[in-house]
Amino acid sequence: MPSLRRVSRLPARPAAFILAAALGLAFPVAAQAQQKGIAFSYAPEQGSGMCRGEDAAQTIACAQRNCVENGGDAGECAPVAWCYPSGWSVAVGLMHREGIHWSEYSCGWPSREAALAGGKVLCDLAYRQNIEACVVAVLWDEEGNEILVDEAD
Repeated sequence: MPSLRRVSRLPARPAAFILAAALGLAFPVAAQAQQKGIAFSYAPEQGSGMCRGEDAAQTIACAQRNCVENGGDAGECAPVAWCYPSGWSVAVGLMHREGIHWSEYSCGWPSREAALAGGKVLCDLAYRQNIEACVVAVLWDEEGNEILVDEAD
């Protein structure tokens, strides 16, 4: 009597392809799990805060707490930037002709040079009305290390 059991086997090449695809999908997830985002919070003319983390809401809340710890009023420490992955970040300081001053933040840049170039674009006074001065002041690398910008940069 013939056997009713049916055995299905994938040929070696499709099985290898499926295994490779499965492994390929697993590794980007592992690499993503190691990445962190960066958040900035700012209270005009008072203080600012920065934090790094994997969860946007928690990282933004952390940046707001740091803003308060650095002199900002809790009600005015507003989130101003979040990037995932963090990349390089830049802060510029601006001075209005009437004396008001503030900072602006930009993150997610692929390199130090790109972040500096982004800061220079933010400070292009040809596109900013009533601004007396703008300075690219601070960079943060992909790990969140603060780097003061020299005028030579």
